[in-house]
Amino acid sequence: MRTELARSMGLDVPLFAFARSKEVVVEVSRAGGMGVLGAIAHSADELEADLCWIDAHIDGKPYGVDTVMPNSYKGRGEQVTKEDLLGFITPAHHKFVDDLLEAHGVGPLPEEYKRHEDLLGWSVEKGMAHIEVALRHPISLIANALGTPPPEAIEQAHAHGVKVAALCGKKKQALAHKNAGLDLIIAQGWEAGGHTGDIAGMVLCPDIVDAVGDTPVLMAGGIGSGRQMAAALCLGAQGVWTGSIWLTTVEHEAYHHAIAVEKLLEAGSGDTVRSRALSGKPARQLRTAWTEAWDKDPNCPGTLPIPLQWMVQAEAIERIALHNNRALMGSPVGQIVGRMNTLKPTAQVVSEMVEEYRAVMDRLQGWGTT
Repeated sequence: MRTELARSMGLDVPLFAFARSKEVVVEVSRAGGMGVLGAIAHSADELEADLCWIDAHIDGKPYGVDTVMPNSYKGRGEQVTKEDLLGFITPAHHKFVDDLLEAHGVGPLPEEYKRHEDLLGWSVEKGMAHIEVALRHPISLIANALGTPPPEAIEQAHAHGVKVAALCGKKKQALAHKNAGLDLIIAQGWEAGGHTGDIAGMVLCPDIVDAVGDTPVLMAGGIGSGRQMAAALCLGAQGVWTGSIWLTTVEHEAYHHAIAVEKLLEAGSGDTVRSRALSGKPARQLRTAWTEAWDKDPNCPGTLPIPLQWMVQAEAIERIALHNNRALMGSPVGQIVGRMNTLKPTAQVVSEMVEEYRAVMDRLQGWGTT
């Protein structure tokens, strides 16, 4: 299973696992793949603490950090404050959120509740702060979830001997990544959870492999089995980028609300929707009363651009969780959710993927000799 990329990065398995859970990162890397910590929700201090923990538990295995540095968003390149950005949110948007919460019986936050105040995470400045912290640790990879990273991010990573990757959903985006000097390109099909384009992975992956030449490609989107890993390699990818499949691992469970985990375990592959309700950009997530309201309610004032859409709902998400509202509770997740029916240890998920991959390859080799 050691593709050229896997060998060059010290991996036994060409499996890259994006997760918010530091424990998942460690378990995947120790199992021979590469865990990649999702840093979007971290402050610089929180990221430092998690990376120190990873360093102490990962046994020297390679791992990476994923951040979010969108190419365009409200306020980019301007000297704007949080208050300036909040001023761009209309009263109609605040009213829509308040009315939606009231209709579902969601109460306010208690006065003593500690609110999450880090509302400016979707920015180059926040991403660069993550990179500054990450490069103080023995990481092997920095990935950007939205667009080509800025030149200074690529330069800093390469100066530390760290590879840089970015996700894309179109061939022209992949070419922009290649021209910027990225080391890996992640071709993410529309089946994927979170921010994703509108081309299916079976079409997108070979298109991007052909377009970028010798730059290694990882296939992403709806991947959670060894059969899919084998398919990705047959399409020309040198590995797979996975995310949703780890949401129902034992180690990741603590990072999700119990109701959200229940809904993930119960969901079928048709229970997701690609909606702008999360951030203002199309992102696949569980279909909920929240997404239905933003997508279909005739009274909806429309979604806002990054980072305003997140800012208008940040407190609402905390209220939904605090009051255990099942109808509104959701999660970014891909169509692979239909196969995520049981909580499993991360190491077991990796093992099952590897065993199934080997069985597929043995079967294909058998066909080739008859």
